[in-house]
Amino acid sequence: MDYLKEYRSFISSHYVSEGVRITAGVLIPVFILGYYDLLPVGLAIGLGALCVSITDNPGPIHHRRNGLVVCALINFVVAIIVSLVQQVPWLFMLLLPVACFVFSMIGVYGTRATSIGLAALFVLVLQTEHRYEGWQIVYNALYILSGGVWYILLSLLMNTLRPYKIIQQALGEYVMATGDYLKAKAVFFDTGTDREKNYEEILRTQIIVQEKQALVAELLFKTRSIVKESTHTGRVLMMVFMDVADLFEIAMTSHQDYEKLHRYFDDTDILTEYRHLINTLAAELDEIGIALKSGRRSGYDKRIDAELIAERKHLQQLRLERLRPDNIDGFISLRHILDSIDEIATHIRTLHQYTSYDAKLRRKKLNAPDPEDFIMHQSIDRQLIIDNLSFRSNIFRHSIRISAAVLFAYVIGLFFPIGHNYWILLAVIVILKPAYSLTRTRNFERLTGTIIGASVGALVLYLVKDKTTIMVLLAVSMIGAYSFMRKKYLVSVTLMTLYLLLMFHLLDPKDFRAIMIDRVIDTAIGSAIAIVFGYLIAPVWEHERINEYMSDALKDILKYYERITATFTGKTFDKQEAVVMRKNSWVSLANLSDTFTKMLSEPKRKQKNAKEIHQFVVANHMIASHIATLSYYADSVPQEYVTDDYRPLITATTQALQRSLDLLDDEKKKENRNLVINTDPEQIRLLGQRINQLVVKRQEELKSGQMETATRKMLSDFKSITDQFYFIYKIAVDVEKISMKLEAN
Repeated sequence: MDYLKEYRSFISSHYVSEGVRITAGVLIPVFILGYYDLLPVGLAIGLGALCVSITDNPGPIHHRRNGLVVCALINFVVAIIVSLVQQVPWLFMLLLPVACFVFSMIGVYGTRATSIGLAALFVLVLQTEHRYEGWQIVYNALYILSGGVWYILLSLLMNTLRPYKIIQQALGEYVMATGDYLKAKAVFFDTGTDREKNYEEILRTQIIVQEKQALVAELLFKTRSIVKESTHTGRVLMMVFMDVADLFEIAMTSHQDYEKLHRYFDDTDILTEYRHLINTLAAELDEIGIALKSGRRSGYDKRIDAELIAERKHLQQLRLERLRPDNIDGFISLRHILDSIDEIATHIRTLHQYTSYDAKLRRKKLNAPDPEDFIMHQSIDRQLIIDNLSFRSNIFRHSIRISAAVLFAYVIGLFFPIGHNYWILLAVIVILKPAYSLTRTRNFERLTGTIIGASVGALVLYLVKDKTTIMVLLAVSMIGAYSFMRKKYLVSVTLMTLYLLLMFHLLDPKDFRAIMIDRVIDTAIGSAIAIVFGYLIAPVWEHERINEYMSDALKDILKYYERITATFTGKTFDKQEAVVMRKNSWVSLANLSDTFTKMLSEPKRKQKNAKEIHQFVVANHMIASHIATLSYYADSVPQEYVTDDYRPLITATTQALQRSLDLLDDEKKKENRNLVINTDPEQIRLLGQRINQLVVKRQEELKSGQMETATRKMLSDFKSITDQFYFIYKIAVDVEKISMKLEAN
């Protein structure tokens, strides 16, 4: 790992910007009002700012603004209600679980709604530390509201001063994620690699790229100045997005039979050289991404062009020395791969130019893509809540679980002499997640981070006595805590515990040891409660619903395959439709992969058919990759390659996928148990026969010394297309066999 590059990337990312913004929003009112002996007021305003900041997720400015305003108002109302109800203990014990349920259920409306609910719960819990009476209730709520308003103004001001910064940072992350995808592709050129692990890594990086792409698309297409192309910077950012999307598509649609390539060329250096070239291009994308995030210009490494020229010569020399009738297909694949690498390098050269924001770039015509191809919409539909009011809904179970756990934690705090018992409630709220695997991970990170942070805090306060130094360390650790919040939670909790201990030490130096012990004990109690209620009110185990995700993946892949293959039998190719179908298939695969990964984190007894499901995930990813490659040829397929000879193979493949889909359907399992496959093998081999005729003709040409002929061109293109059809068919049959094993179990 290049730690210097990781540091440069992180320090210029939106994570650090967010950490600085939150820290400023919280500490500025505390320091200013503390200077005027109004520290309690400053702390209340800082609390209001902190809770609202939870909602300030990356996104279009109007979405962020609306979320922040709604959050501030809800926090104000919650602060008043909690302070009023607290005066009647039994009534508060009714309010607590009801509020936890409501603010957890709104998570059905997406990430921002989840953040609003979490902020409201934080306000609710933190209000239990103090009891207010009379006008104090209103004043306290107004302080929290003013803290929220202050943070909103600060966030909007930062956006006004640097309106494109968040887009540049998100775009940089997208570019670097695409570089990681290239690195994952390069692994296929290594000898002795685990193919299934390679596909897992490809799918993992692909999911990340698509998440980054969706965020950038939302930021771009929902930012008015960019959509209207009113600024040069906006136009450049849109061009960067489009070029990276094209580059990613080239990388996705260049899938080959890597096992065959290793059989043919492992005794040469060419695959190693390809891997080196791809990794070099990935490194260039990293530099472009960092440049976009930091606002500086990047430069293209011209040695890449020399390497590409040398690689062309090497391939040509290898053809002259080793081209034989039995390895023609291998050389065809090598040429296609090198063409893709060359095309990616061209895009990278252009991306380097974009980082200069040169005014001459205006001259390029910008044809913005359809936003609907990239962004997804989340509507606020009341029916969605109603549909989820069932134990079949995971979010409903989570809401019940968190309500019961928080109520139990509150009762524990009432009957046992525990200092700062609201920390127990906070630990429960933060640790418990809808998925068991996320809860378990968060539980470990919260407890471990707290222990490490308390130990570091004790060491710091033992060594450092100067208050100014402690305040500087507090600010730095606070920035770090909120910078790592969305990236590395363990580090975030460690730094958060450190800054809390430093803050309490400044407020009351004599009480530090008690605070440190309370922090660890309360977190441990909250962690234990989260574990217990995670089992008592179990989530929907992933094996109970993974069939649904497997079916969705197969359905989308089947639709994608039928649409792409129709082009080769005469139907007009619609690229926009193909892009949407490809996106749907990748999203379904991502959901399936994520569900399977979560299942592996659950108790062993809940991991059913793990081996077969793993094979299913890998096989479907392979199919989707080959279909994507086939779509590349479909985009400009010559008329001579459009033939009805594809139909038997298309039919056999779709039948295999449909039978697999039926086997996953409980209602159709019995119908398929004794199903007879009526595919004619001779019809399937029609394409193979045509290829064999071309191969024989090409062999004769090679024997007579004819290197560049029309037959060579036709064999290269037609065989590449045909190979993809046969790859997909073979894997579809494998998917059917895996589905049969799953049905038998």
